[in-house]
Parts: sequence; structure tokens; C-alpha cells
Amino acid sequence: MTSTAVTEHRALLGEGPFWDAPTQALYWVDIAGKQALRLIGANVQIWQMPEHVSAFIPCDSGDALVTLSSGVYRLDLDSPGLEPRLTLFCVADPQPGNRANEARCDNQGRLWLGTMQNNIGEQGEDLPIERRSGGLFRIDRDARVTPLLRGLGIPNTLLWSDDGTSVYFGDSFNDTLYRHFIRTDGNLEPAQVWFGPHGRGGPDGSAMDAEGFIWNARWDGSCLLRLSPDGTVDRVIELPVSRPTSCVFGDSDLKTLYITSAASPKGHSLDGAVLAVRVDVPGKSCVRFAG
Repeated sequence: MTSTAVTEHRALLGEGPFWDAPTQALYWVDIAGKQALRLIGANVQIWQMPEHVSAFIPCDSGDALVTLSSGVYRLDLDSPGLEPRLTLFCVADPQPGNRANEARCDNQGRLWLGTMQNNIGEQGEDLPIERRSGGLFRIDRDARVTPLLRGLGIPNTLLWSDDGTSVYFGDSFNDTLYRHFIRTDGNLEPAQVWFGPHGRGGPDGSAMDAEGFIWNARWDGSCLLRLSPDGTVDRVIELPVSRPTSCVFGDSDLKTLYITSAASPKGHSLDGAVLAVRVDVPGKSCVRFAG
């Protein structure tokens, strides 16, 4: 498969791609660079955040949510890039020293947010992860926060079954993707191992296609793995970046995979780029935040 960079922008830690079908826009972030980015056509808009930002998700109300270290904020999309207008929406995880990481909306438009010990210095440098202090939280449109999991290392991947009875969730600290059944009261059953360690890097973010297969970005693995619903490897998609971080299906037919990536000591020319790869199966649409 042929991959191309969609812009000249190179992130320190690109993450959280979101395809907004109504506006045909791609949203993503540079966590370490403190940037929220949106691509419409050939136009890239960049909002410089005051803190590390892990996700950038449009809302039904017309603005967007950004998940910063200190909380979840609403961003006025009409505000200038160097002076973004931010309004605190909620604080999901009050644990000192934690930051937001993975975040996606379920089919009901509720935000699920995974947090972790902050591992990024003020200059974008890596810091060691010394504790499993992260959690998983669900945030409703009225800003009500429900804690779901505790003791997480590096939360990555948030995807749901079509019937809404299970969530696929990863902890990169364990090199494992899990499946949790969702109880009728909204809480989670204990984790079941769905896909364990693999020789091609560690698990990062994922997207689900229309056939229920999961496309998982492999940190330090230079590839995506397409995983069947029973958790076996269906195919390997080679990529010209060292550290792919996540992916999302986009374009009008949902057959373009947009793949974020991070800078790497290997220094490949496309490291940090957002790649576009055409595939033979459509993906599932992203869901805006319902508030």
C-alpha cells in the first residue's frame, strides 16, 4: 500500500486523529508540541495550547473538546490559533502528576478518557513512567464524570462493538489489548485479554472497519496490524515511519486511513507526519461529542 504525507507539518508526538464526516475535516494533536490541528482541504489550522493536549474532538454544539493536562476544555473554533479561547468543561482525573492520553466518543457521543502519569517534560523530552496512576473515565454531555478503571499505565485504543456491549481498550504498559463487557449499569466487567504482545512494536491507538476488524498502530513497529474479531493478525501494513501512534478512517467513502506518528531517534524523514493510505474496506465513522 502506498502512503503519502497529507501536510508538511511534523509533530513531536502526533496523536488522536478524528475524521469529521459532516465537514470532511481531519482533527489531530501534537501532544508534546501542545498543538491542536485541523485539516480542511489543503488548509491546516493550528491552535497553540497552554498545556499538553491529547485529543481534539468536535462537538454537536459547534465548538470542540480538547483534553489538556489540567482538564477537559471547550475550544472556540473561531478563536485565533495563538490566542485560543478555552472554557473548562470538567476535570475528569484530579490525580496530581497525571495527564490525559487516549480519548474517543462512544456511539452515544459520550467522551471516554484514559489518563496516565505525565511522561513529557516542558521541552517535549521523555520522562520515565514510574507508577500506574492512570484511569479510564466516561464524561457525559452534562459534564458528569464516571470513573471506570484505575491503576492504568499507558491507556491506548478505545473502540466499541456495534451493539455497545463491549469496549476494546489497551494498556501499552502491558503490551496488551483488552476487551471489557459493559454492564447494564454502565460499569465494566473485568478485563479479558484480546490481543497480547507481538514482535512488531507495542500497541498504540486503533480504528475499526466496517467488518469489525481493528487496525492497530504499532509504536516502534513501523506498521499497522489488522486484527480479526477473534484477536488474530489478518495482515501487516508496512509504514515509512518509526512510531505510528493511531489511525482513523476518513474521506467521503471512509476508505482512507489517516495515520498519526511521532518523532523518533531513528530520524526517518516522515516521522511525525500524518500519513494517508487507501485501503480496500471502509471504516466506521467517528462520533462527535454530544454536548
